[in-house]
Amino acid sequence: MAKLFFLLSGEHETLPVSELKAILEAEGQRYGVVEQLRQVARFEANVNCIEPVVRRAALTRVCCAEIFCTKAETEEILKQCRLASFEKHLRKGESFVVRVRRVRESAPTVDHVGLERRIGAVIFDRVVGAKVSLRRPDVTFFGVLTGGFFVLGRKLAEVVPKVFVLRGPRRRPFFHPSAMPAKLARCMVNLAQPVAGEVVLDPFCGTGAMLIEAGLMGCRVVGFDVQWRMVRGSLRNLRHFGVAADGVLMADVRHMPVRQIDCIVTDPPYGRSAKTFGREVSDIVDDFLHVAADRIARGRRLCIAFPKGVRIARLAGDSGFKVVESHYVYVHRSLTREVAVLERA
Repeated sequence: MAKLFFLLSGEHETLPVSELKAILEAEGQRYGVVEQLRQVARFEANVNCIEPVVRRAALTRVCCAEIFCTKAETEEILKQCRLASFEKHLRKGESFVVRVRRVRESAPTVDHVGLERRIGAVIFDRVVGAKVSLRRPDVTFFGVLTGGFFVLGRKLAEVVPKVFVLRGPRRRPFFHPSAMPAKLARCMVNLAQPVAGEVVLDPFCGTGAMLIEAGLMGCRVVGFDVQWRMVRGSLRNLRHFGVAADGVLMADVRHMPVRQIDCIVTDPPYGRSAKTFGREVSDIVDDFLHVAADRIARGRRLCIAFPKGVRIARLAGDSGFKVVESHYVYVHRSLTREVAVLERA
């Protein structure tokens, strides 16, 4: 087990670390949470866990092998640098660079650009034959000022968020105003904990956001929608991103034409931009959960988004699920989504 830290997206307070934990659990990686700081999660885990995190995560930004964590005070940071064993991370003749990121207003009295130079000078003096390269370094030492702390490590990998922008609602051939952003869709798929080769169902597939993200992760995908126009649009979007679905059909969730699936990820219609055909959202969710309980094995997960105010704990309990966790995502003045993870009891 190694000490690792992850710089997380600042777009949401709780979703990034929950997604990170869900990925590690889905991939069978043992881990222990050392500490959770603002936009930084410190873990003990095998370094091999970095690969599935980079491959799957939407809300993780940088993955590092931790060298030390200390108070966000310049002299204390430099003291720890002089005590650190940088030669374990930087071999003779290798080039390096130091980069320091400040999380929002953290440690305003610390000059992070000056800190990069001073840490770099310590490393240069300590490691025989080390060279500085600002453009193409062999090793990047990455530090984060977060709250009252500074954590430094060797950067192992970085997750580039641009790919999710390229799969955003407006970048898909078929657009609908109710469409889920790619980043949130990927996060929700991760929260349901599927692995490559398993079947992921979205019974309210709409424009196919969940199916696209699950398919790109190597899962088999199945989608239903009560409107033929959405089924056709979803198929168009899936083809555009190179995802071959096992099936996308016109179907009512009260009569889902599927016997057994591994997990469910979905965003039912709310009646704003997406049609509910006169039914209350809570009734739609209630009917769906009762049917879903017969299609998913005990211990497997369902991730669902719905407007704040739906009493999901009661609905889940009545249908054979238990609520594992819940997150609130502000969309606009009249809509705050609740993203809930349910487990088949």
